[in-house]
Amino acid sequence: MNTPSEDYHALLARHDAMRLRRRILAPAGSRAGECSAKAPQAYDGTADQLLIGDSLLLVNPLEELIAELYRILFERHPYLRSLFPESMAFQQAHLAGIFRYLIGNLHRADEIIRVFGQLGRDHRKLGVRPAHFEAFEAALIEALRVRSGARWTHELEQAWLRMLRLAVSAMVRGADEAIAELPSWEATVTSHELRTPDLAVLRVRPHQPYAFEAGQYASLESPLLEQAWRPYYLARAPHPDGELEFHVRARGADGVSGALVHGTREGCTVRLSAPRGALALPEHLPFADLLLIASGTGWAPMKALLQRIDDERARARRVRLLLGPTGETATDGEMYDAAYLEAFRRKRPWLTVIAADTTNPRFADAWLSALNGILPPQPGAAARQHACLALAPEAAATGPAQAVAARLAAAGVPAEQIRHDAAGAVAVTEMSASTTRTGLLSA
Repeated sequence: MNTPSEDYHALLARHDAMRLRRRILAPAGSRAGECSAKAPQAYDGTADQLLIGDSLLLVNPLEELIAELYRILFERHPYLRSLFPESMAFQQAHLAGIFRYLIGNLHRADEIIRVFGQLGRDHRKLGVRPAHFEAFEAALIEALRVRSGARWTHELEQAWLRMLRLAVSAMVRGADEAIAELPSWEATVTSHELRTPDLAVLRVRPHQPYAFEAGQYASLESPLLEQAWRPYYLARAPHPDGELEFHVRARGADGVSGALVHGTREGCTVRLSAPRGALALPEHLPFADLLLIASGTGWAPMKALLQRIDDERARARRVRLLLGPTGETATDGEMYDAAYLEAFRRKRPWLTVIAADTTNPRFADAWLSALNGILPPQPGAAARQHACLALAPEAAATGPAQAVAARLAAAGVPAEQIRHDAAGAVAVTEMSASTTRTGLLSA
Protein backbone atom coordinates (compact mmCIF):
# COMPACT_ATOMS: atom_id res chain seq x y z
CA MET A 1 0.00 0.00 0.00
CA ASN A 2 1.36 3.41 -0.95
CA THR A 3 2.22 5.96 1.71
CA PRO A 4 0.64 9.47 1.58
CA SER A 5 4.01 10.79 0.36
CA GLU A 6 4.10 8.26 -2.50
CA ASP A 7 0.49 9.06 -3.45
CA TYR A 8 1.27 12.79 -3.44
CA HIS A 9 4.32 12.45 -5.70
CA ALA A 10 2.39 10.12 -8.05
CA LEU A 11 -0.35 12.76 -8.32
CA LEU A 12 2.22 15.45 -9.10
CA ALA A 13 3.81 13.23 -11.77
CA ARG A 14 0.42 12.72 -13.46
CA HIS A 15 -0.26 16.46 -13.26
CA ASP A 16 3.07 17.24 -14.96
CA ALA A 17 2.42 14.61 -17.63
CA MET A 18 -0.94 16.21 -18.44
CA ARG A 19 0.62 19.69 -18.65
CA LEU A 20 3.38 18.40 -20.91
CA ARG A 21 0.86 16.67 -23.19
CA ARG A 22 -1.20 19.87 -23.48
CA ARG A 23 1.92 21.82 -24.38
CA ILE A 24 3.01 19.33 -27.05
CA LEU A 25 -0.46 19.15 -28.63
CA ALA A 26 -1.17 22.89 -28.46
CA PRO A 27 -1.06 24.78 -31.81
CA ALA A 28 2.06 26.87 -32.33
CA GLY A 29 1.69 30.32 -30.82
CA SER A 30 -1.27 29.41 -28.60
CA ARG A 31 -1.21 30.26 -24.89
CA ALA A 32 -1.51 26.58 -23.98
CA GLY A 33 1.86 25.90 -25.56
CA GLU A 34 3.61 28.75 -23.77
CA CYS A 35 5.54 28.65 -20.53
CA SER A 36 3.05 29.19 -17.72
CA ALA A 37 5.52 31.25 -15.68
CA LYS A 38 6.28 34.71 -16.95
CA ALA A 39 9.90 35.71 -17.39
CA PRO A 40 11.07 37.92 -14.49
CA GLN A 41 10.82 41.60 -15.36
CA ALA A 42 13.88 43.84 -15.46
CA TYR A 43 14.69 44.75 -11.89
CA ASP A 44 17.35 46.89 -10.27
CA GLY A 45 17.53 45.71 -6.69
CA THR A 46 20.13 48.16 -5.39
CA ALA A 47 17.61 50.35 -3.53
CA ASP A 48 15.76 47.35 -2.10
CA GLN A 49 19.10 45.87 -1.04
CA LEU A 50 19.78 48.92 1.13
CA LEU A 51 16.27 48.91 2.61
CA ILE A 52 16.34 45.19 3.44
CA GLY A 53 19.84 45.46 4.85
CA ASP A 54 18.65 48.18 7.24
CA SER A 55 15.58 46.13 8.19
CA LEU A 56 17.71 43.23 9.39
CA LEU A 57 18.28 45.12 12.63
CA LEU A 58 14.54 44.73 13.29
CA VAL A 59 14.23 41.01 12.51
CA ASN A 60 17.63 39.47 13.32
CA PRO A 61 18.76 36.87 14.02
CA LEU A 62 17.64 35.36 10.72
CA GLU A 63 17.42 31.91 12.30
CA GLU A 64 14.69 33.09 14.68
CA LEU A 65 12.83 34.83 11.85
CA ILE A 66 12.88 31.57 9.87
CA ALA A 67 11.74 29.51 12.85
CA GLU A 68 8.78 31.88 13.21
CA LEU A 69 8.10 31.65 9.46
CA TYR A 70 7.85 27.84 9.54
CA ARG A 71 5.73 27.93 12.70
CA ILE A 72 3.20 30.15 10.92
CA LEU A 73 3.40 28.16 7.66
CA PHE A 74 2.70 24.78 9.28
CA GLU A 75 0.03 26.21 11.57
CA ARG A 76 -1.88 27.61 8.60
CA HIS A 77 -1.15 24.75 6.18
CA PRO A 78 -0.48 21.53 8.15
CA TYR A 79 -0.32 19.40 4.98
CA LEU A 80 2.87 21.22 3.92
CA ARG A 81 4.77 19.69 6.83
CA SER A 82 5.05 16.42 4.89
CA LEU A 83 7.15 18.16 2.22
CA PHE A 84 9.94 18.76 4.75
CA PRO A 85 12.29 16.40 6.63
CA GLU A 86 11.45 15.39 10.19
CA SER A 87 14.27 17.54 11.58
CA MET A 88 14.06 21.14 10.37
CA ALA A 89 17.53 22.19 11.61
CA PHE A 90 19.26 21.77 8.24
CA GLN A 91 16.32 23.27 6.33
CA GLN A 92 16.28 26.36 8.55
CA ALA A 93 20.04 26.85 8.21
CA HIS A 94 19.75 26.35 4.44
CA LEU A 95 17.00 28.99 4.15
CA ALA A 96 19.05 31.43 6.24
CA GLY A 97 21.87 30.96 3.74
CA ILE A 98 19.48 31.58 0.84
CA PHE A 99 18.23 34.81 2.40
CA ARG A 100 21.80 35.99 2.97
CA TYR A 101 22.65 35.16 -0.64
CA LEU A 102 19.58 37.03 -1.92
CA ILE A 103 20.25 40.13 0.14
CA GLY A 104 23.95 40.15 -0.73
CA ASN A 105 23.31 39.76 -4.47
CA LEU A 106 20.12 41.76 -4.95
CA HIS A 107 22.06 44.24 -7.09
CA ARG A 108 22.83 41.34 -9.47
CA ALA A 109 19.31 40.39 -10.56
CA ASP A 110 20.48 38.42 -13.62
CA GLU A 111 22.63 36.20 -11.40
CA ILE A 112 19.74 35.61 -8.99
CA ILE A 113 17.45 34.66 -11.89
CA ARG A 114 20.01 32.15 -13.18
CA VAL A 115 20.71 30.56 -9.79
CA PHE A 116 17.07 30.37 -8.69
CA GLY A 117 15.96 29.08 -12.09
CA GLN A 118 18.17 26.07 -11.44
CA LEU A 119 16.89 25.86 -7.87
CA GLY A 120 13.35 25.72 -9.22
CA ARG A 121 14.24 22.79 -11.47
CA ASP A 122 15.76 20.97 -8.50
CA HIS A 123 12.79 21.68 -6.20
CA ARG A 124 10.51 19.62 -8.45
CA LYS A 125 11.80 16.48 -6.71
CA LEU A 126 10.32 17.81 -3.45
CA GLY A 127 6.83 18.23 -4.90
CA VAL A 128 6.92 22.05 -4.58
CA ARG A 129 4.32 23.93 -6.64
CA PRO A 130 3.48 27.66 -7.19
CA ALA A 131 0.66 27.53 -4.62
CA HIS A 132 3.21 26.51 -2.00
CA PHE A 133 5.26 29.63 -2.74
CA GLU A 134 2.17 31.78 -2.17
CA ALA A 135 1.70 30.20 1.25
CA PHE A 136 5.40 30.71 1.99
CA GLU A 137 5.19 34.40 1.01
CA ALA A 138 2.24 35.03 3.32
CA ALA A 139 4.00 33.25 6.21
CA LEU A 140 7.20 35.26 5.65
CA ILE A 141 5.38 38.60 5.72
CA GLU A 142 3.57 37.63 8.91
CA ALA A 143 6.85 36.49 10.49
CA LEU A 144 8.51 39.81 9.54
CA ARG A 145 5.67 41.71 11.17
CA VAL A 146 5.82 39.60 14.33
CA ARG A 147 9.57 39.98 14.67
CA SER A 148 9.73 43.75 14.03
CA GLY A 149 6.52 44.83 15.76
CA ALA A 150 5.35 48.43 15.45
CA ARG A 151 8.56 49.46 13.68
CA TRP A 152 7.63 47.53 10.53
CA THR A 153 6.65 49.72 7.56
CA HIS A 154 4.85 49.22 4.26
CA GLU A 155 7.98 50.35 2.42
CA LEU A 156 10.09 47.62 4.03
CA GLU A 157 7.42 45.01 3.36
CA GLN A 158 7.30 45.87 -0.33
CA ALA A 159 11.09 45.62 -0.62
CA TRP A 160 11.06 42.12 0.92
CA LEU A 161 8.18 41.11 -1.36
CA ARG A 162 9.99 42.31 -4.49
CA MET A 163 13.10 40.36 -3.48
CA LEU A 164 11.12 37.21 -2.74
CA ARG A 165 9.04 37.43 -5.92
CA LEU A 166 12.17 37.89 -8.04
CA ALA A 167 13.53 34.61 -6.69
CA VAL A 168 10.20 32.76 -6.77
CA SER A 169 9.34 33.83 -10.34
CA ALA A 170 12.73 32.48 -11.45
CA MET A 171 12.11 29.21 -9.59
CA VAL A 172 8.63 28.76 -11.07
CA ARG A 173 9.93 29.46 -14.57
CA GLY A 174 12.85 27.07 -14.08
CA ALA A 175 10.49 24.32 -12.90
CA ASP A 176 8.13 24.91 -15.80
CA GLU A 177 10.93 24.77 -18.36
CA ALA A 178 12.00 21.40 -16.91
CA ILE A 179 8.53 19.87 -17.17
CA ALA A 180 9.76 17.26 -19.71
CA GLU A 181 12.46 16.15 -17.27
CA LEU A 182 11.76 13.61 -14.53
CA PRO A 183 11.78 15.31 -11.11
CA SER A 184 13.58 12.31 -9.58
CA TRP A 185 14.71 8.76 -10.33
CA GLU A 186 14.22 5.64 -8.23
CA ALA A 187 17.34 3.46 -8.02
CA THR A 188 18.31 0.13 -6.46
CA VAL A 189 21.56 -0.23 -4.51
CA THR A 190 23.54 -3.01 -6.23
CA SER A 191 26.65 -2.78 -4.05
CA HIS A 192 27.55 -1.25 -0.68
CA GLU A 193 31.20 -1.42 0.43
CA LEU A 194 32.27 -0.01 3.78
CA ARG A 195 35.83 1.17 3.05
CA THR A 196 36.34 2.75 6.49
CA PRO A 197 34.04 2.82 9.55
CA ASP A 198 32.53 6.08 8.27
CA LEU A 199 32.93 5.86 4.47
CA ALA A 200 31.01 3.74 1.97
CA VAL A 201 31.25 3.27 -1.78
CA LEU A 202 27.79 2.66 -3.25
CA ARG A 203 26.77 1.39 -6.66
CA VAL A 204 23.17 2.06 -7.69
CA ARG A 205 21.15 1.25 -10.82
CA PRO A 206 18.38 3.74 -11.76
CA HIS A 207 15.07 2.17 -12.79
CA GLN A 208 14.90 4.52 -15.79
CA PRO A 209 17.63 5.87 -18.10
CA TYR A 210 19.79 8.43 -16.32
CA ALA A 211 21.89 10.68 -18.59
CA PHE A 212 24.80 12.56 -17.02
CA GLU A 213 28.39 13.63 -17.65
CA ALA A 214 31.54 12.74 -15.78
CA GLY A 215 32.19 15.45 -13.19
CA GLN A 216 28.54 16.07 -12.33
CA TYR A 217 26.79 15.43 -9.02
CA ALA A 218 23.34 14.20 -8.00
CA SER A 219 21.40 14.67 -4.78
CA LEU A 220 20.35 11.48 -2.99
CA GLU A 221 17.43 10.75 -0.68
CA SER A 222 17.24 7.71 1.57
CA PRO A 223 13.84 6.22 2.51
CA LEU A 224 15.18 6.29 6.07
CA LEU A 225 15.12 10.11 5.93
CA GLU A 226 12.36 11.20 3.56
CA GLN A 227 12.48 14.68 2.04
CA ALA A 228 16.09 15.16 3.13
CA TRP A 229 18.52 15.39 0.22
CA ARG A 230 22.29 15.76 -0.03
CA PRO A 231 24.51 16.15 -3.13
CA TYR A 232 27.27 13.65 -3.94
CA TYR A 233 29.53 13.53 -6.97
CA LEU A 234 29.16 10.68 -9.41
CA ALA A 235 32.36 8.65 -9.15
CA ARG A 236 31.97 6.75 -12.40
CA ALA A 237 31.77 7.92 -16.00
CA PRO A 238 28.64 6.88 -17.95
CA HIS A 239 28.77 3.12 -18.60
CA PRO A 240 26.64 0.76 -20.72
CA ASP A 241 25.49 -1.15 -17.62
CA GLY A 242 23.85 2.04 -16.31
CA GLU A 243 25.27 1.72 -12.80
CA LEU A 244 26.27 4.85 -10.88
CA GLU A 245 28.87 5.10 -8.13
CA PHE A 246 28.90 7.40 -5.10
CA HIS A 247 31.45 7.89 -2.31
CA VAL A 248 29.75 8.85 0.96
CA ARG A 249 31.43 9.84 4.23
CA ALA A 250 29.24 10.07 7.36
CA ARG A 251 30.04 12.40 10.25
CA GLY A 252 27.65 10.52 12.52
CA ALA A 253 24.60 8.30 12.54
CA ASP A 254 22.25 11.18 11.69
CA GLY A 255 21.63 12.85 8.36
CA VAL A 256 21.52 11.58 4.78
CA SER A 257 25.18 10.51 4.77
CA GLY A 258 24.69 8.54 7.99
CA ALA A 259 21.64 6.80 6.51
CA LEU A 260 23.55 5.90 3.33
CA VAL A 261 26.67 4.68 5.13
CA HIS A 262 25.19 2.93 8.17
CA GLY A 263 21.57 2.17 7.23
CA THR A 264 21.77 1.18 3.57
CA ARG A 265 22.58 -2.24 2.11
CA GLU A 266 22.45 -4.02 -1.25
CA GLY A 267 18.86 -4.22 -2.46
CA CYS A 268 17.74 -1.00 -0.78
CA THR A 269 16.29 1.82 -2.85
CA VAL A 270 17.23 5.49 -3.02
CA ARG A 271 16.00 8.48 -5.00
CA LEU A 272 18.22 10.59 -7.28
CA SER A 273 17.82 14.16 -8.46
CA ALA A 274 18.74 15.30 -11.96
CA PRO A 275 22.52 15.61 -12.48
CA ARG A 276 24.04 19.06 -12.00
CA GLY A 277 27.45 20.67 -11.69
CA ALA A 278 30.15 22.57 -13.52
CA LEU A 279 33.04 20.11 -13.47
CA ALA A 280 32.27 18.30 -16.74
CA LEU A 281 34.99 18.70 -19.35
CA PRO A 282 34.23 19.90 -22.91
CA GLU A 283 32.81 17.27 -25.26
CA HIS A 284 35.96 17.37 -27.37
CA LEU A 285 39.01 17.85 -25.16
CA PRO A 286 41.66 20.13 -26.68
CA PHE A 287 45.28 19.07 -26.92
CA ALA A 288 46.26 20.28 -23.48
CA ASP A 289 47.75 19.06 -20.24
CA LEU A 290 45.38 18.44 -17.36
CA LEU A 291 45.91 19.02 -13.66
CA LEU A 292 43.37 17.29 -11.42
CA ILE A 293 43.44 18.10 -7.70
CA ALA A 294 41.43 16.02 -5.26
CA SER A 295 41.08 15.73 -1.49
CA GLY A 296 39.06 13.22 0.53
CA THR A 297 35.82 12.20 -1.18
CA GLY A 298 36.55 14.98 -3.68
CA TRP A 299 38.40 12.14 -5.44
CA ALA A 300 34.99 10.90 -6.66
CA PRO A 301 34.47 13.36 -9.56
CA MET A 302 38.16 13.09 -10.48
CA LYS A 303 37.77 9.31 -10.78
CA ALA A 304 34.90 9.81 -13.24
CA LEU A 305 36.87 12.43 -15.17
CA LEU A 306 39.90 10.14 -15.48
CA GLN A 307 37.65 7.42 -16.88
CA ARG A 308 36.17 9.93 -19.33
CA ILE A 309 39.66 11.08 -20.39
CA ASP A 310 40.74 7.45 -20.82
CA ASP A 311 37.98 6.99 -23.42
CA GLU A 312 39.83 9.42 -25.73
CA ARG A 313 43.03 7.41 -25.96
CA ALA A 314 43.91 8.85 -29.39
CA ARG A 315 44.55 12.28 -27.89
CA ALA A 316 48.09 12.71 -26.61
CA ARG A 317 48.25 14.66 -23.35
CA ARG A 318 49.75 14.57 -19.89
CA VAL A 319 47.47 14.34 -16.87
CA ARG A 320 48.66 15.05 -13.35
CA LEU A 321 46.57 14.11 -10.34
CA LEU A 322 47.44 15.89 -7.11
CA LEU A 323 46.04 14.07 -4.08
CA GLY A 324 45.61 16.07 -0.92
CA PRO A 325 44.71 14.86 2.59
CA THR A 326 42.08 12.15 2.51
CA GLY A 327 40.37 12.55 5.90
CA GLU A 328 39.75 14.82 8.84
CA THR A 329 43.43 15.75 9.21
CA ALA A 330 46.40 15.85 6.87
CA THR A 331 47.97 12.90 8.69
CA ASP A 332 45.07 10.48 8.10
CA GLY A 333 45.89 7.11 6.56
CA GLU A 334 45.86 5.60 3.10
CA MET A 335 43.38 6.79 0.51
CA TYR A 336 40.18 4.71 0.67
CA ASP A 337 40.24 3.98 -3.10
CA ALA A 338 44.02 3.50 -3.40
CA ALA A 339 43.84 0.02 -4.94
CA TYR A 340 41.70 1.23 -7.84
CA LEU A 341 43.88 4.27 -8.46
CA GLU A 342 47.13 2.27 -8.44
CA ALA A 343 45.75 -0.31 -10.90
CA PHE A 344 44.45 2.49 -13.14
CA ARG A 345 47.76 4.42 -13.02
CA ARG A 346 49.96 1.40 -13.87
CA LYS A 347 48.26 0.96 -17.25
CA ARG A 348 48.18 4.66 -18.20
CA PRO A 349 51.60 6.21 -18.79
CA TRP A 350 49.95 9.56 -19.45
CA LEU A 351 48.87 9.81 -15.78
CA THR A 352 51.16 11.02 -12.99
CA VAL A 353 49.92 10.84 -9.40
CA ILE A 354 51.41 13.34 -6.94
CA ALA A 355 50.74 13.18 -3.20
CA ALA A 356 50.46 16.36 -1.14
CA ASP A 357 52.55 16.71 2.00
CA THR A 358 50.58 14.53 4.42
CA THR A 359 53.11 15.11 7.22
CA ASN A 360 51.92 18.70 7.50
CA PRO A 361 48.98 18.99 9.94
CA ARG A 362 47.68 22.12 8.19
CA PHE A 363 45.57 21.58 5.08
CA ALA A 364 46.44 24.95 3.57
CA ASP A 365 50.19 24.41 3.96
CA ALA A 366 49.94 20.88 2.56
CA TRP A 367 48.11 22.15 -0.52
CA LEU A 368 50.46 25.07 -1.10
CA SER A 369 53.55 22.91 -0.75
CA ALA A 370 52.25 20.57 -3.45
CA LEU A 371 50.97 23.35 -5.71
CA ASN A 372 54.24 25.23 -5.56
CA GLY A 373 55.95 22.21 -7.07
CA ILE A 374 53.48 22.06 -9.97
CA LEU A 375 52.34 25.53 -10.93
CA PRO A 376 54.80 27.97 -12.51
CA PRO A 377 55.94 30.92 -10.38
CA GLN A 378 55.16 33.54 -13.03
CA PRO A 379 51.60 34.60 -13.96
CA GLY A 380 50.50 33.46 -17.40
CA ALA A 381 53.08 30.70 -17.67
CA ALA A 382 50.47 27.93 -17.25
CA ALA A 383 49.31 28.18 -20.87
CA ARG A 384 47.29 25.45 -22.57
CA GLN A 385 46.45 23.75 -19.28
CA HIS A 386 43.18 22.58 -17.75
CA ALA A 387 43.01 22.16 -13.98
CA CYS A 388 40.23 20.71 -11.83
CA LEU A 389 40.40 21.25 -8.09
CA ALA A 390 38.18 19.15 -5.83
CA LEU A 391 38.08 19.63 -2.06
CA ALA A 392 35.91 17.09 -0.26
CA PRO A 393 33.31 18.50 2.16
CA GLU A 394 35.32 17.39 5.20
CA ALA A 395 38.37 19.23 3.83
CA ALA A 396 36.54 22.32 2.62
CA ALA A 397 37.47 24.75 5.37
CA THR A 398 37.79 28.30 4.10
CA GLY A 399 41.52 28.39 4.78
CA PRO A 400 42.59 25.68 2.29
CA ALA A 401 40.09 26.81 -0.35
CA GLN A 402 41.23 30.41 -0.13
CA ALA A 403 44.89 29.44 -0.12
CA VAL A 404 44.53 27.27 -3.22
CA ALA A 405 42.48 29.95 -5.00
CA ALA A 406 45.17 32.52 -4.19
CA ARG A 407 47.89 30.25 -5.56
CA LEU A 408 45.92 29.70 -8.77
CA ALA A 409 45.47 33.46 -9.05
CA ALA A 410 49.24 33.87 -8.72
CA ALA A 411 49.61 31.52 -11.70
CA GLY A 412 47.44 33.81 -13.81
CA VAL A 413 43.86 32.98 -12.82
CA PRO A 414 41.86 36.23 -12.35
CA ALA A 415 39.91 36.24 -9.09
CA GLU A 416 36.80 37.62 -10.85
CA GLN A 417 36.60 34.48 -12.96
CA ILE A 418 36.03 32.21 -9.96
CA ARG A 419 32.56 30.66 -10.26
CA HIS A 420 30.43 29.25 -7.44
CA ASP A 421 27.99 26.36 -7.33
CA ALA A 422 26.12 24.62 -4.53
CA ALA A 423 27.18 20.98 -4.50
CA GLY A 424 30.42 20.51 -2.65
CA ALA A 425 33.79 22.17 -2.57
CA VAL A 426 34.99 21.85 -6.14
CA ALA A 427 36.78 24.03 -8.63
CA VAL A 428 37.36 23.83 -12.34
CA THR A 429 40.13 25.87 -13.87
CA GLU A 430 40.61 26.15 -17.60
CA MET A 431 43.79 27.91 -18.67
CA SER A 432 45.00 28.89 -22.12
CA ALA A 433 47.32 31.50 -23.54
CA SER A 434 44.50 34.03 -23.71
CA THR A 435 41.75 32.96 -21.29
CA THR A 436 41.45 31.52 -17.81
CA ARG A 437 38.31 30.25 -16.17
CA THR A 438 38.05 29.01 -12.59
CA GLY A 439 35.10 27.76 -10.57
CA LEU A 440 35.05 27.08 -6.83
CA LEU A 441 32.09 25.30 -5.25
CA SER A 442 31.52 25.22 -1.54
CA ALA A 443 29.30 22.87 0.43
